[in-house]
Amino acid sequence: MDKLYHEKSLTKEEYITLIDNRTPQTSDYLFSLADKRRREYYGEDVFIRGLIEFTNYCKNDCYYCGIRKSNRNVSRYRLSEEDILQCCHEGYVLGFRTFVLQGGEDPYFTDDRICEIISSIRQQFRDCAITLSIGEKNKESYQRFFDAGADRYLLRHETANFSHYAMLHPENLSPQNRQQCITDLKAIGYQVGTGFMVGSPFQTSQNLAEDMLFLKKVQPSMVGIGPFISHKDTPFADKPSGTLDLTLFMIGLIRLTLPYALIPSTTALGTIAPNGRELGLKAGANVIMPNLSPVSVRKKYMLYDNKICTGEESAQCVKCLENRVESTGYHIVVSRGDCRGHCPRTPV
Repeated sequence: MDKLYHEKSLTKEEYITLIDNRTPQTSDYLFSLADKRRREYYGEDVFIRGLIEFTNYCKNDCYYCGIRKSNRNVSRYRLSEEDILQCCHEGYVLGFRTFVLQGGEDPYFTDDRICEIISSIRQQFRDCAITLSIGEKNKESYQRFFDAGADRYLLRHETANFSHYAMLHPENLSPQNRQQCITDLKAIGYQVGTGFMVGSPFQTSQNLAEDMLFLKKVQPSMVGIGPFISHKDTPFADKPSGTLDLTLFMIGLIRLTLPYALIPSTTALGTIAPNGRELGLKAGANVIMPNLSPVSVRKKYMLYDNKICTGEESAQCVKCLENRVESTGYHIVVSRGDCRGHCPRTPV
């Protein structure tokens, strides 16, 4: 742990040893080091992102995902450009200065439509960051979105181990293409976010160690991780969910490995434990992404079962969120919340 704190990297075997031999005591020590490190870069600041889940249509059939193409029980929806802009207006008044457009890989939203939406947001909210989370595209598409005004792109690599990747996805999806997309995004100039599920089916501590080495190599601006939570209408319906303690431990390891990273304390953490997101902040996270989507569609974007959709998850309840963050010793700031530190454009 001390070596990681000072050198910001470990060998694969050292990561495995830490993960396999973690105890409540070693976890607490890790979290104290992670908290010290994140305060060096970000002080007590916690950034909020307004999440707009604008479509739950998806052409893909990932085995773990509740909005997979084959799930006939999903009530599908798409937000119009006007709907999206209304979400942004409401969010701006509430203090959000980053909007995250997230959706399945929906062919209806062509490059032209996405660029038009980005341009409209950019024109009306010039001091805000625009983040996209819409999956795998070609480099030309990513360039068009960037030129239209997008600043950031979130694309989890899911797992760095190719064999493990094949256990989670159909044959038409490849880890090579996924990782190439991340390389392309960095080369264009995006602030890039990637990440993985913790406790996904068939995952080993070796896989998690490989994920850490992948993150160190890619040097992303943002790292989003959360526990795997099963969905009743997927092939993994009977698989056990990831655990709170391992997810928090991985957040701490990421903070020490990538001190400058923006790390969300995710909705999935809040789903598996009432105070999950507060614990995520204490473990080293510094971002929260409340839902700005219209209330009428929030329960339709169900990637996993029992996702929290109301109360403090609602972006409109910012005061509740502020109080919960304050209880952890941090505070929400009205800011774009850009990455502070060394984030090279291309992987090292």
